[in-house]
Amino acid sequence: MMLWFQYSDPLLAGAWVTLQLTFYSTVLGAIFAFAFGIGRLSANRLINAVSVTFIEVFRGTSLLVQLFWLFFALPLLGQWLGIDLRLPPVLAGTLALALNIGAYGAEVVRGALQAVPPTQYEAAKALDLSPRHTLWRIALPQALPEMMPSFGNLAIQNLKDTALVSLIGLADMTFRAEQIRNLTQDSTTIYTLLLFMYFGMALVISALMKLIERYTCRWRTGAQ
Repeated sequence: MMLWFQYSDPLLAGAWVTLQLTFYSTVLGAIFAFAFGIGRLSANRLINAVSVTFIEVFRGTSLLVQLFWLFFALPLLGQWLGIDLRLPPVLAGTLALALNIGAYGAEVVRGALQAVPPTQYEAAKALDLSPRHTLWRIALPQALPEMMPSFGNLAIQNLKDTALVSLIGLADMTFRAEQIRNLTQDSTTIYTLLLFMYFGMALVISALMKLIERYTCRWRTGAQ
């Protein structure tokens, strides 16, 4: 039991890094998800093409490769172009996670918006509402509650994916655990602690997403 307390300080320091990465990348990923999910349904061919390209590229390639490309390959490309494109580990990790979760989230947004009954869009057109007003006043209030369960799953997946940033030297929870394991060779205790810490964080995220889901349901009720 004493070992658990001995390892807790460095692991908690790593947990703070993990929490920050999860928060920033999830928020930025949500922005990407709405931007490209709505863009995927745009009548503008250029916006639609850019959105489709973004979604397919970041869904169709490995998150680990995306992370390594941003951290290792992008600076080399910058040298060739004569531009400094080096990213700090925190920024590279946050951006890679956000782009990845944003691509998956964009399909969630697209699907939820398309699930809104066509009669709602017809009614908005009959009321002579602009496409922007139709989106904000009619479609999104009804689609948001449908997105929340999937967004919750993506947020938890994003938390687990943060473990990959340890491979670029970022001192998150997994990085700290590996450091301790290399010093002590106490794999069982360390990885058991790590497992419980990730599980606890996932429970917190799940609870927060359920609260947001309840709020969006009330928003939908108020909008109707």
